[in-house]
Amino acid sequence: MADDPLSLTFAALADPTRRALLARLAEGEATVNELAEPFPISLQAVSRHLKVLERAGLITRGREAQWRPCRLETAPLREVSDWLGRYRGRWEDRFGRLEAEISRIREQAREQGEGQ
Repeated sequence: MADDPLSLTFAALADPTRRALLARLAEGEATVNELAEPFPISLQAVSRHLKVLERAGLITRGREAQWRPCRLETAPLREVSDWLGRYRGRWEDRFGRLEAEISRIREQAREQGEGQ
């Protein structure tokens, strides 16, 4: 696996459990136990998912006395958004052309149906 930040972020986001963990952390800090609660997997498996997220820079883990909160870090998500943004205009243009072509075909089919 590549070690560049964007590749690490995409690899981390590829797993639905990790995306769910990030969604929970978007609501606020949480401990590993709190994060693991809704999942039908072991605490150890959740910890492994968190290590992947941490390696990608998507979360940080703190230490406040006995409490070790996990926090969402948004910088890698902004980098993904910026990268995708470079292509967004092209996609929107292509979808716009596709929509126009579908409309043209539907209109043509309607006209042919009325002529019969």
